[in-house]
Amino acid sequence: MLTAVGLSGYTLLSWPGAGDAAASACPDVNVVFARGTGEPPGVGSMGQQFIDALRWRLWGRAVDVYPVDFPAVPEFGPTASGVADAVGHVREMTTDCPHTRMVLGGYSRGAALIGYATDPSAAGLAGPLPPEAAVHVAAVALFGKPSDAFLGSIGAPPVEFGPGYAAKTIDLCAPGDPVCSTGSDGAAHAAYSANGMTAQAADFAAERLAPPVDHQT
Repeated sequence: MLTAVGLSGYTLLSWPGAGDAAASACPDVNVVFARGTGEPPGVGSMGQQFIDALRWRLWGRAVDVYPVDFPAVPEFGPTASGVADAVGHVREMTTDCPHTRMVLGGYSRGAALIGYATDPSAAGLAGPLPPEAAVHVAAVALFGKPSDAFLGSIGAPPVEFGPGYAAKTIDLCAPGDPVCSTGSDGAAHAAYSANGMTAQAADFAAERLAPPVDHQT
């Protein structure tokens, strides 16, 4: 259903490649983003819009991107592998690059995935982030996160944000989006870049990333 309500037909922009990541062993900012159902590997079009907007606001700072690796299929089960991948990456970053600030983000199914990663009660989904990881995460930006009712309809548990993340999370739902609300406008689920919400989330994240931190490799 996530595919059926507006996730097809995107023209994906190119997302930052290895050249950007190689600019520094430990970037100032690392964006961890999970794409929506049906989108090809990478950060997806919504993720790219958000990352482009955030890069513009953080001009002059080294920003790296990590696309969460998981099968973005309609079935819920494979989402667990994405939770494990996101948690594993954040754990590595907190150890290897303790001065790097992180931004977690996701769209549609990917937004639920990121929410599960912060949730201490979601241990059945490969274990949440350790409490100390929250210190390294500046912001969480979610677009079109499936409602509890929607998640229940596909046999998925509700999303509960961990206490270290709730206050730094922006959880955006476009008016009428049937995935995150009781609306019935399927086109609204694909409208986050056009309606200004990706820019709104970038503003939110940029504010929480200021002032710049000292870069350390």
